[in-house]
Amino acid sequence: MADAKIAKLQPAVAELNQISENEKSGFISLVSRYLSGEAEQIEWSKIQTPTDEVVVPYDTLSPPPEDLEANKKLLDKLAVLKLNGGLGTTMGCTGPKSVIEVRNGFTFLDLIVIQIESLNKKYGCNVPLLLMNSFNTHDDTQKIVEKYANSNIEIHTFNQSQYPRLVLEDFLPLPSKGHAGKDGWYPPGHGDVFPSLMNSGKLDALLSQGKEYVFIANSDNLGAIVDIKILNHLINNQNEYCMEVTPKTLADVKGGTLISYEGRVQLLEIAQVPDAHVNEFKSIEKFKIFNTNNLWVNLKAIKRLVEADALKMEIIPNPKEVDGVKVLQLETAAGAAIRFFDHAIGINVPRSRFLPVKATSDLLLVQSDLYTLVDGFVIRNKARTNPSNPSIELGPEFKKVANFLSRFKSIPSIVELDSLKVSGDVWFGEGVVLKGNVSITAKSGVKLEISDGAVLENKVINGPEDI
Repeated sequence: MADAKIAKLQPAVAELNQISENEKSGFISLVSRYLSGEAEQIEWSKIQTPTDEVVVPYDTLSPPPEDLEANKKLLDKLAVLKLNGGLGTTMGCTGPKSVIEVRNGFTFLDLIVIQIESLNKKYGCNVPLLLMNSFNTHDDTQKIVEKYANSNIEIHTFNQSQYPRLVLEDFLPLPSKGHAGKDGWYPPGHGDVFPSLMNSGKLDALLSQGKEYVFIANSDNLGAIVDIKILNHLINNQNEYCMEVTPKTLADVKGGTLISYEGRVQLLEIAQVPDAHVNEFKSIEKFKIFNTNNLWVNLKAIKRLVEADALKMEIIPNPKEVDGVKVLQLETAAGAAIRFFDHAIGINVPRSRFLPVKATSDLLLVQSDLYTLVDGFVIRNKARTNPSNPSIELGPEFKKVANFLSRFKSIPSIVELDSLKVSGDVWFGEGVVLKGNVSITAKSGVKLEISDGAVLENKVINGPEDI
């Protein structure tokens, strides 16, 4: 059955002129793997909690060398790669997510460039920045990076693969059924970073410059900054792969975790967990850490494994619907590649290295007095004693960035806030201070305005009379 499907699929894919031969063969091999069902089930009883040798506590890393020259030597072995394939659509923005303004008029991309610029300047090193775009973000990103032409930083962009969506009914590519537009295609997840780095020629270019490691992170994680201590550890211990993990909180129960399995370290994602064990997976007691998707990977090792076609990460089937047609897109994740690399480790890093902006509630955190901006780095306010951030829930009225910004005359002070829940037609004045647990609900049809300078501490507000 599987063979028949592939036999039918191959000639159809061969005719798709929009994509390269590498993309065609990569796609066919992904589909073949999926159809052969080689996704082996995890045997729950074999899962072991990784030791400190495998998941190294950050505090136990040796400090980086003290003199500037030694640090420059280390940094000259590094390239930074940001995953830049995502659109800002969930936050109501058009174009790449990385061009949403985060703070003080700076976008994610601005901050990334400023950070690497200050690094290059401080140490006299040359750390290049690579952006992996998808066909959704490529054209816009090309225009945007022109504005950094005069910076002291080399910026390289390349595209991740473009694969055709599969029509579920007959397993043929959607584009060969007259779907000419972008919605016939998809980018196959960030696991694709390894072959794409190689196919684009960027990998060989970096190796010829003497680069040894690439630090890969999501472009929306403001905490993913270059850390010389981590780089130093990996070079000294010859670790080919390192995943930064951090302790789980109740907000992270779905995040992938690292396990020891049959003598190797590997990523365990919620999708791989048998139903009977899902609650156990979500518990903070047994699985204490989760993947931040900050990854440090040795470039020669990537080349070796891609050339051997050895990176067979778990396939994530992602069903979608396009104009009423049920389609399937098969994806892989970069973190799942950990088990193929030698001397792979996790490092249990401080939570500050994981500050993703996935929604406007995260934007509220990073635009508030909880953080300041120094040299492109988002630094947490020492005045907040609680190590965890306040939990923030904003209603659908705040979902889009433009609406979010218009509803706050200025971002409230939240240094002493524990939780905020806002729903309905709520508007905030200037200089509002929120402390403790605050809940604000505007009833249907009622506009609720929080006046300038209001201080709300442990309050539940259901109407103007409660303010």
